[in-house]
Amino acid sequence: MERQITDTILMIRPVNFRMNEQTAVNNYYQKVLDNLLPETVQAKALQEFDTFVEELRAAGISVIVVEDTREPDTPDSIFPNNWISFHAEATVALYPMFAENRRAERREEVLDVVEEQGFRIETIVDYTEAEEDEVFLEGTGSMVLDRVNRKAYCALSPRANEELFIEFCENFEYTPVIFTAYQTVEGKRRVIYHTNVMMCIAEDFAVICLDSLDDKKERRNVVNHLKEDGKEIISITEDQVNNFAGNMLQVAGQDGTKYLVMSTAARNSLTPGQKAAIEKHCRILSSSLDVIEACGGGSARCMMAEVFLEKGQTEK
Repeated sequence: MERQITDTILMIRPVNFRMNEQTAVNNYYQKVLDNLLPETVQAKALQEFDTFVEELRAAGISVIVVEDTREPDTPDSIFPNNWISFHAEATVALYPMFAENRRAERREEVLDVVEEQGFRIETIVDYTEAEEDEVFLEGTGSMVLDRVNRKAYCALSPRANEELFIEFCENFEYTPVIFTAYQTVEGKRRVIYHTNVMMCIAEDFAVICLDSLDDKKERRNVVNHLKEDGKEIISITEDQVNNFAGNMLQVAGQDGTKYLVMSTAARNSLTPGQKAAIEKHCRILSSSLDVIEACGGGSARCMMAEVFLEKGQTEK
């Protein structure tokens, strides 16, 4: 049976990080930092990235770091969970990306590095041809997976196509849980671009912004699924989502200690009661990601692609 959490994650060290104009059209969390030069943005993002990796490793979490390349220009390469996911039974999935300049993030060398760490890859399920039809499903950004109970939660958006999501669920044997999530932008309700900014599923609990589910029937359906699987529901507000409190990931140290990983901004937005609810189940690990969050519109969870592959020799 597949585990819900892993002690190994893949991260991509950026070389050209900046606000990506191609993703900003529907990622309302991105901001232009007019007071910072591009090279300063990259330098600060790199500093945040390296510190984050150090803190994860200090907690006993295994981090596979792959250095990005200067060419092609991939400003969002720091968020690998959108284009790749790793599964049990030596399987990898590759996903179609909304922004054209994000498609170049899919590099075979990344898989080579993972294999060099001793992990076995036998099967690649490739959905990327859907880009030709302007159909997208951006990995574990578009989907939040309950790997143990075999349920996949998806907030539909321009980056999460319903038919392709259902195809994924059929291929990987997940039950689809479909809804639409909204945020208020300049007084209007706009679709949230990625499911993982408004919900996180851990082993025994779920952090979710139920206020973003405007349809009461959809909200009730999501709550029922979480409850029937024994998840304690920790509800967050839309303001906390704006501070990336939904963009969290539970991981394990190699000694078995469990952590809910998030940014400092996310942690600071939580109430004492919410922190206590989380800490009943695991420790909180946070790191400052202010520049990455502002320019990239993504946070801690987006930066980590979980590795659920088994160790062993890949058959050639």
